[in-house]
Amino acid sequence: MVDFTLTDEQKALRELAHDFAEKEIRPVAWEYDKDGTWPIDVFKKAWEVGLMNTHVDEAYGGPGASYLDGCLIEEELSWGCSGITTSLGANGLASAPVALGGSEEIKKQFLGMLTEELKFASFCLTEPDAGSDVSGMRTRAVKQGDKYVINGSKCFITNGGYADWFTVYAKTDPDAGHRGISAFVVPKDDTIVVDKKEDKMGQRASNTATITFNDTEVPAANLLGEENKGFKLAMMTLDRTRPGVAAMATGIARAAFEFATAYSKERVQFGVPIAMHQAIQFMIADMATKVHLSRLATWNSAVLLDQGKRNTLESSHAKRFAADTAMEVATDAVQVYGGYGFIKEYPVEKLMRDAKIMQLYEGTSQIQRLVIARETLLPRRAEEPAAA
Repeated sequence: MVDFTLTDEQKALRELAHDFAEKEIRPVAWEYDKDGTWPIDVFKKAWEVGLMNTHVDEAYGGPGASYLDGCLIEEELSWGCSGITTSLGANGLASAPVALGGSEEIKKQFLGMLTEELKFASFCLTEPDAGSDVSGMRTRAVKQGDKYVINGSKCFITNGGYADWFTVYAKTDPDAGHRGISAFVVPKDDTIVVDKKEDKMGQRASNTATITFNDTEVPAANLLGEENKGFKLAMMTLDRTRPGVAAMATGIARAAFEFATAYSKERVQFGVPIAMHQAIQFMIADMATKVHLSRLATWNSAVLLDQGKRNTLESSHAKRFAADTAMEVATDAVQVYGGYGFIKEYPVEKLMRDAKIMQLYEGTSQIQRLVIARETLLPRRAEEPAAA
């Protein structure tokens, strides 16, 4: 039996997240977007009420929330501002490889660090010459006795300028392509340099930076999983985080849809509200359908994880469809506003800029199509990772 009826606890969680977005995020979101500043006050409040680190198990001080719970939170917070939500949720991306591949001691140390006080972690996979093509990675990790020495640069790193530790992917066998990649948890020290803060088109409240590792030493115990198995760990991680990204995209689309719907009832042209014109009605109807289907695909991909099932295909479906929906709905919302939609004084302009990144990060829409095609044409065994 398929049943997406939320429990009373899940309804309360969603209401908590919505209230937080409405009272703490939306009132400041457009100002933080304008200035591109770090909304630390919002993060402090979110940490205090339990809207960060939701996937950390109870054994390490977290709530041990389900993946569906996380999606409920991320949609509501992104309805408030997806840039702020990206920074709020980045700990989940960084901590997933630790939860999957770290020893018990490593999990206690680094997951516990996130729940003891407000701290940030970053996921370091992308490089200037290794975006979708992970095998082109140049960052190296060389084993020297009981430690590894890491050298290289990572770009587009969320919260990179504020992270207390990093999950870093590096080549341990430089001639083996993606089969020579290993993953490490790396605490911040003086050898790690924040080279650049990106000035972005959208999601400007989220910190995005280039991070360079200069002879950074970590104990061999900080290896996550097996040496040269980091690619598989990264793919397992992204299967678990893509439902959350899809939920964020759904939140953007829903916000744009709601703004456009309200505006269409207020704006009068040719003697009647523009909502009375069939051309606008059809746009609103298409928006509603896309938001609804994005949410269903997102929830489905999350519930599969909660059931302990492989969700590679379903998470790619959800991420691809929800990301494209966010861009389409935000663009149509600007169209409903007409010329006013192009003005920063009106809210949909920001949503359109924010939406674009959803088609790019954590696997572009084109990469999702590759995964979907591969999973459809050449179904894989449950233990095999999908392409990045």
